[in-house]
Amino acid sequence: MATAQASITLATDANRVWQLIGGFDALPDWLPFIPESALSEGGRVRTLKSVAGDTIIERLLDFNEAGRSYSYTILKGPAPVRDYQSTLRVVAEGSGSRVEWSGSFVPVGISDADATALFAGIYEDGLAALKKGLEG
Repeated sequence: MATAQASITLATDANRVWQLIGGFDALPDWLPFIPESALSEGGRVRTLKSVAGDTIIERLLDFNEAGRSYSYTILKGPAPVRDYQSTLRVVAEGSGSRVEWSGSFVPVGISDADATALFAGIYEDGLAALKKGLEG
């Protein structure tokens, strides 16, 4: 199993960050390469559209409002992996926050290093977009 992670420190209060990114349907609010999200199954499944036109279907595995985190798995998508599980978490740091995005997965048809680089890049680019949106 391969893993990837990224984190970013923000000058923005953790509760404000969580308010923006904490909804399972909130990716279009802060992640520019996912402009569409639709919930189904009582809010437990989201169907995403990427700017490239790909469809990604993900299932919510755990939601922790007090801990400002949620975990999910990919049910269907273009990524060359299986058994994907990821967690997005916001941690308070003084008057600011740290956002952590991590995942584990089994690469299919590519090396562990290539799969890790793919998801680390997605996480890093997404967190950089979040920072830009919040802090300008």
